[in-house]
Amino acid sequence: MLVLQNRGYWSRRLNEWLRLRNGVGVGDVVRFYGQRKASRATQPKAPGPPMPPKPPQKPFPINIHGRTWNDQYHWMSHLEDKVAMRHMDVYMEQEEKYTEAVMSDTLKLQRKLQSEMAGRMVNQLCTPPLGWGPWLYYERIVEGKPYPVLCRRLSSANDEFGWNNRAASGFDFTTGRKIEQKLLDLNEVAEQFGGYVYLETWEISPDHHFLAYTVYVKEKEFFTLFIKDLRSNCLHHKPTVDRVASLAWAKDGCSLLYTVTNSSKRPYRVFCRRLESSEPDTLLMEDVDDTCYIHVRNTKDYEFITINCSSNTSSQVHFLDAANLGAGVHRVWDYESEVDCILEHHQGYLYMFTDAPRDGKLSNGHYLLRCPVVACDSGDWENVFIDDPNMRIEDAVFLDKHMVLILQKGRTPAVCSLDLPLPMNLIGGMNLHDLNPCFLPVPKHVCRISPVTNYDFCSSVVRLVISSPVMPDAVVDYNLSSREWVIVEQEDVLGERTQVLYGSASSGNRSTKGLDSPKSVNKFVNKVEDTHESWNDLSEFYACEQRDVCSVDHTYVPLAIVYSRKIQKDGQNPGILHGHGAYGEVLDKRWRSDLKSLLDRGWVIAFADVRGGGGGGKSWHHDGRALKKCNSIHDYIACAKFLVEEKYVQSSKLAACGYSAGGLLVGAAINVCPDLFRVAILKVPFLDACNTLLDPIIPLHRSDYDEFGNPENREDFENIQRFSPYENIQKGVTYPAVLIISSFKTRFGVWEAAKWVSKVREYTNKDPLRPVLLNVIAGIVEENRYLQCKEMAMEIAFLIKMMDTEAI
Repeated sequence: MLVLQNRGYWSRRLNEWLRLRNGVGVGDVVRFYGQRKASRATQPKAPGPPMPPKPPQKPFPINIHGRTWNDQYHWMSHLEDKVAMRHMDVYMEQEEKYTEAVMSDTLKLQRKLQSEMAGRMVNQLCTPPLGWGPWLYYERIVEGKPYPVLCRRLSSANDEFGWNNRAASGFDFTTGRKIEQKLLDLNEVAEQFGGYVYLETWEISPDHHFLAYTVYVKEKEFFTLFIKDLRSNCLHHKPTVDRVASLAWAKDGCSLLYTVTNSSKRPYRVFCRRLESSEPDTLLMEDVDDTCYIHVRNTKDYEFITINCSSNTSSQVHFLDAANLGAGVHRVWDYESEVDCILEHHQGYLYMFTDAPRDGKLSNGHYLLRCPVVACDSGDWENVFIDDPNMRIEDAVFLDKHMVLILQKGRTPAVCSLDLPLPMNLIGGMNLHDLNPCFLPVPKHVCRISPVTNYDFCSSVVRLVISSPVMPDAVVDYNLSSREWVIVEQEDVLGERTQVLYGSASSGNRSTKGLDSPKSVNKFVNKVEDTHESWNDLSEFYACEQRDVCSVDHTYVPLAIVYSRKIQKDGQNPGILHGHGAYGEVLDKRWRSDLKSLLDRGWVIAFADVRGGGGGGKSWHHDGRALKKCNSIHDYIACAKFLVEEKYVQSSKLAACGYSAGGLLVGAAINVCPDLFRVAILKVPFLDACNTLLDPIIPLHRSDYDEFGNPENREDFENIQRFSPYENIQKGVTYPAVLIISSFKTRFGVWEAAKWVSKVREYTNKDPLRPVLLNVIAGIVEENRYLQCKEMAMEIAFLIKMMDTEAI
């Protein structure tokens, strides 16, 4: 077969041999092969690896605390300089072409990955209905459309026509009756705003007659308020409002409170719009403090509207009677520092959920206070619970007859319910266990419990999202009266689709029978439910280990490790280590279907809960911020070395991944140990800490300076100089391959990523097998699942290519 395919080549070789055999002279032979060599020399060479762009260097002097240095790429952040921005446009085009060239040989793999991920998304996907009054509200995605449609239908129609069989059609073909009302089609809205849309927030009025929502307008770069009359299906006649941040309805549904931001995107004014009045909107409150942020919301029972004013120096909470706005605004809480404070109301009592220091001491978590409404001016708040050092309250959900507490018991999330009302006398607080809490069942490897917006205050059903590293998110309805629970939505990973399990007959068990299989209603008792069958988890196929890693100062750092049970711990596996470690936020360890594409290819996926995050309460957060920021970097490096030393991952096949402030963590770790990682992925990263904190282009909040330090302070400045990724790039060493995903529409702009990329290429050893890529994406892709799929496919393809692992 080889001869047939190459018969022209072999015929030529045979003729050459015959000529030699028939008496060709030595000189002819030399001349013959010399001509062949010259011919080969004149053939074009194979193209070499693509070369990265080189942006111009324009020294910009910086002087602070007696130190002076030049920033060669500072011009990239000069957004008001038209010349600089023209150079930036050219440079971004060059980066785009370079990234395309480097990744051109992965296009087939990217398509395969995208197909895998798309196969896990069903064409018609509905969220489980959320009951409120006579209506069921839900979102659905229509086949071939990128954005969801907000809909509702009467509860009676749901029972009558059977949700399961025709969830997306909204039409009963037997009787010819329409059973669905389309409230907002974001695909239609996207057509009005350049082909894409982002819905920031939406609120239904308590009488169910109006829908207020805010949409991001790209051309204006802020959110615009629209109000739709759901009875006529038309927009309200009053004009739209720009720069709206938060919304809250009055109890009668005829008035709407909203906040407006200034040019620095700081919410600083509260207005009231009366829908039935021809008068202009009324200004209720304004704060001229440049550091103050105002937010409005309703209490769960819609009896009050709360106004939170948070600044560098104070945290204030005000409230209005939602049934009598004319009674004015009352202040009920004032604290002399910035703290969390959420106000709720239940049967004549105000409840404050806060993390404010007590008796001058830092609180390691949130706690609950109570005060009668009639005595709220006195500021006489009483503790609801006695402090328990082994348990923290993460969140509280109020219903008419029950209170649901989301807890952290050690390092394990838990959830319990208490009957309301609570005892009248709570002097000094009560022990939680004395109130007969009912602990709700959760899976063995639970990593997060998140409440869904439960609008129906009078219901006994609370809806929670239960997350695990080895289980797709389960949307669970817990009936606190009957003590029954059921999974109403969960992705069926084995069947590569999503089960939407709702209606009067649905399934909570792992099944491939479709959406019409019978629901499994489970009774719960005071114990953790850890059976695979009840929760549809994937422990049979994927292992999840929880390890404690000793950091440099002998602090133990939690490390979660997930991998396929088909692989061996032999030190030959590729792996990726996720980290964040900032703002007291708990690292997201939820199961993601895109990570399945890596797990099934033999990758190990690990999550490091480093200091600075929220895994261990306020003290854990404070041990990894500001002057102690380097602790989080050392923790991350310790976890990376642990994965290699314990043979989870091959030393030359470890990747790092960080998002936003997690990008600073990974960037700093790369500077400290560039040879520890083979690849890194940084998503909208914070890399130029010193310059951004000195001269913020996008206004920063006090929490940003609390987190990283204020370089105007000499001690903070010197500390930032030690960990800032941009300032500490090593010269003359080889760095890992890096893919940075950035955007002009993020808190940490593309200029930060561009500066870091340019400096890394300038300082470090050039290795075509370890490219540094900058991929600038569309500003907002959160609502477009197809764009998300495309971006994730590129990230995974980059990982596989750089690891040189088999692309299957």
